Amino acid sequence: MALHVPRAPGIPQMMKDGARMFSGLEEAVYRNITACKQFAHSVRSAYGPNGMNKMIINHIDKQFVTSDAGTIIRELDVEHPAAKLMVLGSQMQDAEVGDGTNFVIVLSGALLEAAEELLRLGVTTSEIAEGYENALEKCLEILPELVCHEIKDIKNIDEVVKSIRPAIMSKQYGSEDFIAGLVAKACVAILPEKTTFNVDNVRICKILGAGLLQSDVLSGMIFKREVEGDITSAQKAKIAIYSCPIDITQTETKGTVLIKSADELLDFSRGEESLLEKQIKDIASTGVKVIVAGAKFGDMALHFLNKYEIMAVRLNSKFDLRRVAKTVNGTVLPRLTTPTAEELGYCDLVSVDEVGDTRVIKFYMESTESRISTVVIRGSTDNYMDDIERAIDDGVNTFKNSARDGRFIPGAGATEIELAQRLLQYADTLPGLEQYAVRKFAVALESIPRALAENTGSNATEVVNNIYKAHKEGNKNAGYDIESENNGVCDAKEKGIFDAFVLKQWGLKYAVGAAATILKPIDSKREEFRRYLERAGVMDALTKVLVSLYEEPDKPEDALEYMRKHLGQDGGEDELEAARARIAELEAENALLKGESAPAEG
Repeated sequence: MALHVPRAPGIPQMMKDGARMFSGLEEAVYRNITACKQFAHSVRSAYGPNGMNKMIINHIDKQFVTSDAGTIIRELDVEHPAAKLMVLGSQMQDAEVGDGTNFVIVLSGALLEAAEELLRLGVTTSEIAEGYENALEKCLEILPELVCHEIKDIKNIDEVVKSIRPAIMSKQYGSEDFIAGLVAKACVAILPEKTTFNVDNVRICKILGAGLLQSDVLSGMIFKREVEGDITSAQKAKIAIYSCPIDITQTETKGTVLIKSADELLDFSRGEESLLEKQIKDIASTGVKVIVAGAKFGDMALHFLNKYEIMAVRLNSKFDLRRVAKTVNGTVLPRLTTPTAEELGYCDLVSVDEVGDTRVIKFYMESTESRISTVVIRGSTDNYMDDIERAIDDGVNTFKNSARDGRFIPGAGATEIELAQRLLQYADTLPGLEQYAVRKFAVALESIPRALAENTGSNATEVVNNIYKAHKEGNKNAGYDIESENNGVCDAKEKGIFDAFVLKQWGLKYAVGAAATILKPIDSKREEFRRYLERAGVMDALTKVLVSLYEEPDKPEDALEYMRKHLGQDGGEDELEAARARIAELEAENALLKGESAPAEG
C-alpha cells in the first residue's frame, strides 16, 4: 500500500495534485511581465509593411507563412495565462475592427515593459494601472483632434482606394494599389442603401496558377466544382434551390410492398419513375433553368433534368447554399416540391468556365443589384494566396469601418508620437505617483514607430527623435518614411498613409485593458509592506524610507504606527515576530535621536 503523504495546509491542500500557486512581485508579477514581453517581441518583428514573415506549423501540421498577427497568435495556441490575456485583447480587436491585432500586442507588451521599471522603483501595481487608465482617457480625448482625412462619399471608388490602401500595404507592400482597387470595386458594388455593410458578402475564391495581376472581381459567386448533368450554361435563368437530395422521394415511414409477379414489379418501378418525372416536369414548367441542391442528384433524376434541359449544380456546404440563395434572391426549399414565383431566384448567367486548369461554376449578375461579390485570387502557391486573402480581409474590414465612421488619422507612427508628446505635457500637471505611469505610457507609445523603423533596418532612436523634432515644429502629421535612406520623416497625410480612427480608438482601449488586467490582481497590502520591509532591511535608516513613502517628513512615529497596524494583519507568525523586533529597534533609534530612553521590548 502506498504511503499517504499529507499536503501542506492552506491553498495547496485545496488544489489537485500538481497545482502551483504564485504570489507577490517576484513570483507572479515579474514572471507574467517577462512572458508577455517575450510574446510581444516575437510578434513585433512582423509589424508594418517591412515586417518579417513567420513560419508556423500548427497542431495538425499545417504550415503558415505570414506576417499577419491575427493568424500568428491564433495558430500559436498560447497557454501562458497572462500572455493569453494579450491574445484575448487582440482577438477582441479583430472582432470589433478586423485589423490592428499586432498594434494591441506591441503596445500592451511595451506598457508592461515600462511597468516593470516602475515596479522596481517602488511604484505599486494599482498606481501604475490607474496612471495607465488616466493616460488612456487623455489619449481618447486627444484622438478626435488628430483626424486628418474623412470619407464623404463611401460609393466613390477613388476615395475608398485611398483609405484602404494603407491597411493592405502593411500586408502586401508593393501590390497595395492593385489589391486596393479589387477590394474597393467588390465592396462598393454590394454596398446596401439602407442596412449596414456585411463583410461576409465579399467572398474570396483562390485558384492556383498565373499571377496576382490576373486576379479579378466577379459580381456574383464562383465555385470550384463541376455541374452534375450535361447542361453547362443557362442565361437569364430562374433558379430553384433545394437542401434535400434530387432523387426518388423516400417515404418517412418504413413499409413493405408485396409483389407477386413481374408485371407488378415493372408497374411499381414505372410508378416511381413517372412520379419523379412529373415532379421535374412541374419544376421545368415554372421556367426553372437551374436547380441547385445541397445533396446528391440521383441517376434517374439527372436523366429527366437533361431531358428538360435543366442545369444541375450540387453544393456540399449548407452555408454556400444560403449564400447562393442570397446572391440570386431565392429561397432554400427543404423538399422536392414545385417552387412558387416568390421562392425562385434569378441569375443573368450561370455557366461552367475554365480558369487556368480549374473548372468553375459562375453565378454572374450583370445588374448592379447583386448582394454578393467574389474576388478571384490567382497565385503561384497556396501560401501566397492565403496571404493575399488576409490582406483583402483587412481591406474589406477597413471599408466596413469607413462605412460606419469615415474618419482617419495619420499613420506611420505620427499619431503615436503626437499622443506621446501631449501625454508628457499632461503628466507635468498630475500631482501623485500616476504621473510616472503616464510618462511611461508616452514612452510605450514610441514602440510603434520604433517597431516600424527596426523592421525596416533603420536606427529607431534617430527616427523617433526626427519625428519628435517635426512635431515640435508644428507638423502633427509627421511620421516615419519607410522609403527614406537616412531615417527621414514624411507627411503621412500627403503620402496617403492613414489609420482608421476606430482602429486606434479600440486598439488603445484593448491594449491598456490587457496591460491593466495583468498588473491589477496581484496587489495587496501584505505584499506592499513586505516589499517595504525588504527594501528597508538593506538600508541603514529605515525611518527615512518610511517617511519618504508616507510623505510625513516630520512624523516618523506616524509611519511606524501605520506600518505596525498593517503588519498586525499579516499571516505568518515568524514573519510578524521579526517585523515587531525590527520596529522595536527603530523605535529605540527614534528615542535615542530625541534623547529619550528606549521603550521596553515586546
